[in-house]
Formats: sequence, C-alpha cells, structure tokens
Amino acid sequence: MEIKISVQSTPNPNALKFIVNQPVKTEGKVTFKSVNECPSIPLAQHLFSIANVADIHFFENVITVTQNGNGDWDVMIEQIKSVITEKIPGHDPNFAVEKEKKELPPTDPQLMKIDEILDRTVRPYLQSDGGDLQVMKLDGNTLLVNYQGACGSCPSSTAGTLKAIENILKEEFNPNIEVVSLQSS
Repeated sequence: MEIKISVQSTPNPNALKFIVNQPVKTEGKVTFKSVNECPSIPLAQHLFSIANVADIHFFENVITVTQNGNGDWDVMIEQIKSVITEKIPGHDPNFAVEKEKKELPPTDPQLMKIDEILDRTVRPYLQSDGGDLQVMKLDGNTLLVNYQGACGSCPSSTAGTLKAIENILKEEFNPNIEVVSLQSS
C-alpha cells in the first residue's frame, strides 16, 4: 500500500499533525517526551533523531510532532515525512507502553463524571488539533489536568483553553471548580 501523509497545522505554532493513511496507534494514545520513553518503538525513536523534535504524540492515524522552537518547519517536515514513509511499514500500531497503565480511566465517580463531560465537550477539539487532556486528580474543588501532544506546549492551552474547560465544568459539574494544568503550575 502506498503511504500517504498529509500535514496539518495546529493552534500551537511549534506542533504539526502528520496524518497517515495507516494506523499509528490502534488503541488509546501516547505522548513521548524523549527517545528514552520509546525504546521498543522504532518509528518514534527515529523521529526523535531529527534535530529539534521535543515531543511526539500518537493517536489513531495521527502523529503530532512538537518542536522546541529552534527548528525550521520546511526542513523538518521533509525529514519527518521521510522517517514516517520509511518506518511505518514495519510499525506495529498495537504497541503497548508502560506509561499507558497510568492513564487508565478513573474509577472515582467524580472523575468518571468529569471524564464523561470532557469526552463529550472538549476532547474531540483537542484531538482534532493533535493533542489531548488527561485528568490527573481532583483535590477538593481543584482539578489537576495534564495536556498531551500539541496541547502540551501550546500558548492557548494554559490560558484560553484552560478557562474554557473550567467554564464547561463549572456549568456541568461544580460551580466552584478550579482547573489547573500541570504545565502552568
């Protein structure tokens, strides 16, 4: 099968989505912050070998690559597409990583309700922009979240998006909730 890759921008100027006509992660999602986090995934390892790559996020048939701000996208796009074209035929989209165990759905009823609200209202937009959101914990009225993929270093995630999430949860869950991002705390 011929490998086709389309490149799409995200709201984060340091992140691009590479949409492949083959799956890259069949179940769940995963963000790698370094080559050390993906020792058994050659596709991710080779993407990290490209200068200035800071973060890689796999979700369905999308690879979101975030750079450190020092790279030239025109050069990097060609390098990334080359790695994907070369490595995707041998890539196993059913891979599992130890890290995913930490991202099991919450069992606390309040966190389950928050996750349901976010699944319905916010996550589809974040995922379409090459990122995602993980609910970490609820401590009283303070919800701690962790942005993933393109959202992790996006300027709007720590301001506008975070406020929008908080407003949705105030309306649908608890009028006194405060949402705090690990990235901004």
